[in-house]
Amino acid sequence: MRRKRRPKSTQQQLTLDIGGTAVPVRIYQEYRNNVRASIGKTAAFLRMPYGLPAPEQEKHLNWFKDWLHKQVSKSDSIARHFGERDYQDGDTLTVGKRTYLLSIQYEDRQTHTGRLLNDNTIALKLSQHDQGPNFSKHKQHLLSRIVAQDFLPDITRRVDDLNDRFFRQDIRGVRLKYNHSNWGSCSAKGNINLSTRLLFAPDEVIDYVIIHELAHRIEMNHSDRFWKLVSDAMPDYREKEQWLKIHGGELGF
Repeated sequence: MRRKRRPKSTQQQLTLDIGGTAVPVRIYQEYRNNVRASIGKTAAFLRMPYGLPAPEQEKHLNWFKDWLHKQVSKSDSIARHFGERDYQDGDTLTVGKRTYLLSIQYEDRQTHTGRLLNDNTIALKLSQHDQGPNFSKHKQHLLSRIVAQDFLPDITRRVDDLNDRFFRQDIRGVRLKYNHSNWGSCSAKGNINLSTRLLFAPDEVIDYVIIHELAHRIEMNHSDRFWKLVSDAMPDYREKEQWLKIHGGELGF
């Protein structure tokens, strides 16, 4: 008789109410020796050894809930990330070392628009007809575009400085985009694209992503030669990479 193969892992999806924030959770049982918790772009993750008795699973789940409460309570950005923060008139938005006051008006118009005023006020004029499920995301994308315009000159200077110091490659342009699929990219034509979510990260983490993409101007791969270029420019780059793995899910508008 042919023996059945045991599954490599099992997955369970649920939503937990953590301090009033609905956090999507994915629980994996895998062939591993330890328990690991993390927060990603789309959910919080709990990974535990495969085949644990039900009481042990419950114990780890209770620990995970307590851990999530602590993470959400000490970081407003996590609550915003999963709660899709609904910005209101008079709110403030802090991005890096800059703080913006939000002035939001609803008008009888078909599209949303906004601009940054001289006193660091972001003035949004929003369509009163757009109240669908994606309304919060529309506001986030609009805020991202406005903040990107404000940060772009400084980020471009940073790219040019790091390029001059370590790589000396032709750079066609620098762009900031509200991108969730990656932190940055480099095109064959020399365009450096960075996610606006990075603007919430420490300066040295932003520098790491810039260096990573600039190294791709020489090596369009992740070979040993590529990582040597990154390491020569930033010897402690692994620390920045780890920071993004741990905190990346917290970053965004």
